[in-house]
Order: sequence, then structure tokens, then C-alpha cells
Amino acid sequence: MEEICLEKIIVEKSPPLHGRVRVSGAKNAALPILAASLLGTEDIILEDVPNLKDVEIMCEVLKSLGSEVAYLDANTIKINSKNLNNYETRYELMNKMRASFLVMGPLLTRLGKTRNSLPGGCAIGARPIDLHLKGFRALGAEVVQNEDNVFAYSDRLTGDMVYLDFPSVGATENIMMAATMAQGETIIDNAAMEPEIVDLSNFLNKLGADIRGAGTSTIKIRGVKHLGGAKHSIIPDRIEAGTLMVGAAISKGDVIVENVITSHMKPVSAKLRECGCTVEEGIDSIRVIGNDHLKAIDIKTMPYPGFPTDMQAQFMALMTVLEGTSTVIETVFENRFMHVEELKKMGADIQVEERAATILGKDKLFGAEVKATDLRAGAALVLAGIIAEGTTIIDEIYHIDRGYDRIEEKFRKLGANIYRKEF
Repeated sequence: MEEICLEKIIVEKSPPLHGRVRVSGAKNAALPILAASLLGTEDIILEDVPNLKDVEIMCEVLKSLGSEVAYLDANTIKINSKNLNNYETRYELMNKMRASFLVMGPLLTRLGKTRNSLPGGCAIGARPIDLHLKGFRALGAEVVQNEDNVFAYSDRLTGDMVYLDFPSVGATENIMMAATMAQGETIIDNAAMEPEIVDLSNFLNKLGADIRGAGTSTIKIRGVKHLGGAKHSIIPDRIEAGTLMVGAAISKGDVIVENVITSHMKPVSAKLRECGCTVEEGIDSIRVIGNDHLKAIDIKTMPYPGFPTDMQAQFMALMTVLEGTSTVIETVFENRFMHVEELKKMGADIQVEERAATILGKDKLFGAEVKATDLRAGAALVLAGIIAEGTTIIDEIYHIDRGYDRIEEKFRKLGANIYRKEF
């Protein structure tokens, strides 16, 4: 019987991080843009695509639907969906990644029907698809849902007003893509305003779509009959950038993070300044200098432009060693404190009550065997391991690889003692 090798990330206590590091393209922009590639009937070239497990899965989804997908290099993908011939997404692919549900909008408007298994992904809380389906119904689609899958169909979608009860990123993207070839005008009210929505809109407009207002709470889409091809570069990953910035703070280091859009980083930069770090913004870079005496802060996660829920775990790792008592209020996902028990194994003093956490800063953390309970929790444990006394062994790192392109290489470049090992 063949023995299975499991990879783990090993982190030893490291010196203060120093140097320059380049951020990869954004996972949360690349995935919807890959899904949107189903709408085009000519060659599409995507540049600065992060080399991630989730991207690999999405490419498999596209291939299974009839798209031609080829890597031109490690971060450039060529897609042609002219001969799209399948409207059903396989369960084994959908189950691996929630974002694969984003093919539903493009398939519905391009082929007139789509059948999708219910999505998987990180277990950070209930992320219902009801807002997606509400949008499809508003555009005139018939939607049939059971325990296993969702089937939607329409001879021709028709533009309408869609009000989102919550500014869901996924629902905004899916409805926006479905509306690109709907008859007439669609208005999405209370739309998500994340930078990734803007990147998707810019890409769709390059294909020939007519979308205005992305980045505001009201998006207007005038349907067109045909979408073509384009070349597009994925925006930098603001969550990876934030994680590296926190690495500079927690290690009391001096790091220049390159390939960033500084306006996307405002909440992270503000909170790092608030705790006592020096944050200097360049044209497309941010320098973070840690301090020997960083003070406690409070954060409350909110939809963009508020503090991102995807940075909550990393900041909690930082809070474990800030002077004083910090608080975190999580308003976006109800199950996003799974990293708390893992940080406690390293000596953190954290108390959780429903969606609020209170963190009493300690002088030091201690290495331990921990597991990445989800993607951002894994990043938080890497950060904690960099400053913890002794050795930290992180298990279940497949979660980390879903959203970070070679995370250990980037931290090692800055001087961290971090590597992978097969067990």
C-alpha cells in the first residue's frame, strides 16, 4: 500500500523581517474573472494570475464546460470559450471550492440554462446562495433547488432592478455577469463595493460589456448581444499584501511590500498606524516599520471599504502580543474564530463571546503543533510562528495553498525561518 506524504509548514522563531517582497495577483479577483471568461467567444489572455490550488480548480471547471484553457507561463492563462458545450458543473469540482458557483451567472446568460452542485470551500460560516438566486429570478430565470443542486433556465434574461439585502460580493459578481447579455438594463442596488468587483467590471467591459458604477453601491448593466476577447492583468492581492504588512509589524521589522494599490489598503494601514507602526505609502508599494512598543487596538470587520474580514485572523495574531487589551468584532461571518483555539495552544490569552473576541496581549508566544482551520487562520498561524519561542508545526496547510502563492518563499525572502516538510 502506497504511503501518503502529508506536507506541513514548519516555522522557527525568526529575526525581525526585512527587505522587499512582491504581492501576487488577487485570488478573489482571478476566480470571478476566470468564471467570466465563459462569456467571451474569442481569445482571452489573463496576466498576473496567482499560482493557487483554487485557480487550478477553476481552470478544471472551465475545461469541463468546454473551454480551452492553456498556461502560457506560470502566471499567464489563455482561455477560449467559443465552443462552450456543457451547462452542468461536476460535483467533485464544485465541492472543492465555493467560488466555482460563480460560473452559474455566465452559463445562464450564455447558454440559457445551468445546473450546479451546491458549493464547498472554507467552513467559516453560512454563506447562503439565496441572494444569487434572487438576482437570477429578478432577471426572469426559473430556479429549481433541491438538497444537492440548483437548476436555472431562461430563454432570454431581461434586465430589472435587483436589491441585495446584504452587499454580498459573490452575488454582486454572479448577477453582474448574468446581466451582461440580458435584454435591457439591470440595476444592482446595495451592491458590494470591493476592488475585486471593479476589476471584474473592467474585464467585462474589455470584452464588450456595458457596465457602469462598479465600486459604488449602485451598478448599472446594459445588456449586449455578444462578448469577445481581451487581455487583462489581475489586480494585486490586498489580503496577501495585508498579511505581509502584519508580518513586518508582528516581528518589529522593516518591510517594503511591492505591487500594491495603496488605496485598497487603507483600513489595514490605518490600524497598523494606530497600534504604533510607521506606514509609508509609495506609488505602488507600502513600507511598514514595526516598533518595540505596539499598543492594543480594536477592529470591527465590515464590507468594503470597512476593515476586511479576510484580515481579521492575521490581526488577531498581532493582537496576542500588543500591549494592553484588544477587541475584535466579526460582523461578516459567524464562524470566523476557529483560529482562536489554535492561537491559545501557542499561549495566547483570548476570550470569545458570540461574535466578539477579547485579546490580552502577552510578552511572548510559544511554538506548538497547530492546524490551519481555514485559509486566513493558516496565515495567522504563520505570523504567530514567526515570533513564537521554539518551533511551530502547522498542519492542514492545503487551506493556506488555496489562497497564498508560495507563502513560505515570500516570508523566507524577508528572513523568516520557515519551510515545508513532508511527514
